Amino acid sequence: MKILVFGRSGQVATQLQAQAEVIALGRDRADVIALGRDRADLTDPAACAAAIATHAPDVVINAAAYTAVDRAEEDEAQASVINGAAPGAMARDCAARAIPFVHISTDYVFAGDGDAPWSPDDAPGPLGAYGRSKLAGERAIAEAGGQWAVLRTSWVFSAHGSNFLKTMLRLSETRDALNIVEDQIGGPTPADAIAAACLTMARAMVDDGGKGGMHHFSGTPDTSWKGFAEEIFARAGRNVAVTGIPTFAYPTPAQRPLNSRMDCSALKAQFGIDRPDWRAGIDRALAALSN
Repeated sequence: MKILVFGRSGQVATQLQAQAEVIALGRDRADVIALGRDRADLTDPAACAAAIATHAPDVVINAAAYTAVDRAEEDEAQASVINGAAPGAMARDCAARAIPFVHISTDYVFAGDGDAPWSPDDAPGPLGAYGRSKLAGERAIAEAGGQWAVLRTSWVFSAHGSNFLKTMLRLSETRDALNIVEDQIGGPTPADAIAAACLTMARAMVDDGGKGGMHHFSGTPDTSWKGFAEEIFARAGRNVAVTGIPTFAYPTPAQRPLNSRMDCSALKAQFGIDRPDWRAGIDRALAALSN
């Protein structure tokens, strides 16, 4: 099976390339072609669609995105092209060629009110530019028709790139006490688990044209950023005192959703994919960093 991946150096794209060689995907091995900006510039949606025609894959996974949440508040036009127009162009070309398309989205499409887990069918209400740009991509994909799946996920971390786990480890080198937000609740999600889920979905969609749609995938159990930080320090053997603070005490240009809990039951029902334990994901990331 030939898989075309948009993205090459991001957290999930890195894991997709690593796992393609070792994960059993049914009857054959996966041949992954990962395109970085030099080969597929997401600021040029037409070029992304052309790359699909050039490589003629069996399935396409879009793991590339504009992820600078705060910068997007002043750069919404660019974020909207990368997160909205480019995935739409990919999806339309895939639909025209009858190629399944898997796209990674975010909990930021929701307003984050209440405390109930968000269902894939719940009405979105993004609080900022990043969420709006990702929602635009979701809608463009659905409007393209064809066979598609959107995987909304949250609080992604790994040994690669920039993420909360690596930030906490870096700060722990020079700090013995930190104030961390405790009123935002969600599921930290290991990037390797997201990659595995995308590969499982890709194989299932190639085999069954009826599979796809909107799905949620986040780590379990739900926690706060404070709880996440405390677990990181405990597992890394770092002696750092963590004090919980409310969101308003840590202002950022972009407003964050307070409730990022996600109902992942539809993904389990259709693809047999369970929520990953993010605590085990911390251990894997720490092992990778130590190596």
